[in-house]
Amino acid sequence: MNDYVIAEPTRSTLPVKGSKSVFPVRRVYCIGRNYAEHAREMGHDPDRDPPFFFQKNADNIITNGRFKYPVMTEDVHHEVEMIVGLKSGGKSISVADANYHIFGYGIGFDMTRRDLQQQAKNMGRPWEVGKAFEQSAPCGELIPIEETGIIEAGAIKLTVNGESRQDSDLSAMIWSVPEMISILSEYFELASGDVIMSGTPAGVNSVKPGDTMTAFIEGLGELTVFVD
Repeated sequence: MNDYVIAEPTRSTLPVKGSKSVFPVRRVYCIGRNYAEHAREMGHDPDRDPPFFFQKNADNIITNGRFKYPVMTEDVHHEVEMIVGLKSGGKSISVADANYHIFGYGIGFDMTRRDLQQQAKNMGRPWEVGKAFEQSAPCGELIPIEETGIIEAGAIKLTVNGESRQDSDLSAMIWSVPEMISILSEYFELASGDVIMSGTPAGVNSVKPGDTMTAFIEGLGELTVFVD
């Protein structure tokens, strides 16, 4: 047992449906502009853009259903996404083998300080200030792949205070989950505990304190998050 000079940080975890055990989170990988209509609404051509990735921190994940509106921003956007938890990893994983590494799927939000992200883009700087802030990844439970089967399609929706904001289908992803796993494994050595946020459809917009966000993904149920 290690003797740390300071208290060991708390490990981030995700609940698992039907289990008292939890899923330990190692890293959080996010893909940008993975739905064509969202890429277009952000001013990009999805037919020419290769896939790109960024990261959130594991401790950005929260599972209590309450998102605290962050500091230093006046424009926080919701981005509903299917999340994928890995039970194993490696390097240079083939697309054909990628699904074997999946533990399960869930619903998550990539909350974004859009104004700070845009400032970073304009200055050619990294996005972390807009993406990897405290509580920026509200998530629900993971559902094991043995229960869901391989998910390739299905409705993905988000309402805010009952108003429809995002409405698409997982089949509209530009890069599929197996392709994401394969491409990521060329750049990083993936491992058990890694979480992939698979991109958001069009319709991202601002939220404010007092709002209620309700996400739905077919086969995974609903996740409601309150903005404090």
